[in-house]
Amino acid sequence: MTEKMKKNSPEEKKILAAAGIVGILMLALDLATKLWVVKGFRLHESVDLIPGVLAFTSVRNYGAAWSILSGYGWLLLSFALVTAVLLCIFFRKITEGWSERYFALALLLSGIIGNSSDRFFRGAVVDFIHVHWHDVWHYPVFNVADIAICCGVGIFILSNLLRKNPGEDEK
Repeated sequence: MTEKMKKNSPEEKKILAAAGIVGILMLALDLATKLWVVKGFRLHESVDLIPGVLAFTSVRNYGAAWSILSGYGWLLLSFALVTAVLLCIFFRKITEGWSERYFALALLLSGIIGNSSDRFFRGAVVDFIHVHWHDVWHYPVFNVADIAICCGVGIFILSNLLRKNPGEDEK
């Protein structure tokens, strides 16, 4: 698709519905996997999926990415809720009619809601995907909501880099 969608057009309604479904499915997957980890793993229990490379390791994150602002869950929850509300209010303006941005924001919202629900109901975010290289290197443990947030932000950034700015001449 090379042209922007018009507001309230049938095309926009289809894209909005599809993006909504993707967001809901990612949120459901996030919540289901976290519940599975909470019910099925002891804290810090680890199960290798690919020995030396990938494991499920049950941990709790009391901060944001890489435990930044650990212990300030109320602040992170407040920031997430304000961000989610603003994304919803300005959804159409932010997407500027580009279909990929609807999906980017749906993914971002699903991740925000998934991690915020953990902060609200559990006091910490449940993380469990552990990528590492034997005992030499360990990436911080993450979850499905984190994947959704990163993909949403990545898609949005790529869209902004690849789409022409409003008013820019076509060459």
